[in-house]
Amino acid sequence: MKLVKHVVVNGLLHCDTGMRIGGTKDTVGIGETDNPIIRHPVSRMPYLPGSSVKGKMRSLLEQKYSPDSQRSGKPCTCGDCFICKMFGCGAVRNTRECTRLIFRDCALDEESARKLTEALPGAFAEVKTEIAMDRNKGATSGGTLRQQERVPAEVSRFSFEVVLRVFEGDDVKAHLARLAEAMELLEKEYLGGSGTRGYGKVRFLAPDGKPLSDAIRALPA
Repeated sequence: MKLVKHVVVNGLLHCDTGMRIGGTKDTVGIGETDNPIIRHPVSRMPYLPGSSVKGKMRSLLEQKYSPDSQRSGKPCTCGDCFICKMFGCGAVRNTRECTRLIFRDCALDEESARKLTEALPGAFAEVKTEIAMDRNKGATSGGTLRQQERVPAEVSRFSFEVVLRVFEGDDVKAHLARLAEAMELLEKEYLGGSGTRGYGKVRFLAPDGKPLSDAIRALPA
């Protein structure tokens, strides 16, 4: 396969609601949550793994277009469909072509980092307390209090970058249209955990503040 060019797409991933991408913690101090978000190991700032965005976009496209995934609940392994070509085949033995899309990890943009540092110094995140209800009594159930970290709504924006590798013979406009569709599907769903409880509503914005999906469709082939 002959590599022709790279199409680089930049924008912002804006959190309309609190968002949680889970991390790990070896020890938990007094008063600290045992459900932390993922953070940069040095700066301790929240970041968004490219794998999280890629995996969610892929799964949504598979739910819509892949009969194999709809039956198995697993990534498509056919190696021939546009999902396998763009996101990578789910089975190495069936891989026939190079993956087209490269997703970068997303750091907080400069303004968001400043706001979170001022409002939540050292933490850069909120802690949300949740409970479970006893359906019969209409009261909280004992022992079901839980705390979860998440980046706060509205002030949290991440610098987003995805790269489309273009090989000889590729239909660039078709690939860009599928990428834009995946973004729009994700905007209707959620990113990260606890999405059915209000977390993870996001928007992809172009540098001018307009929908990034529209900007992608307008790119030249």
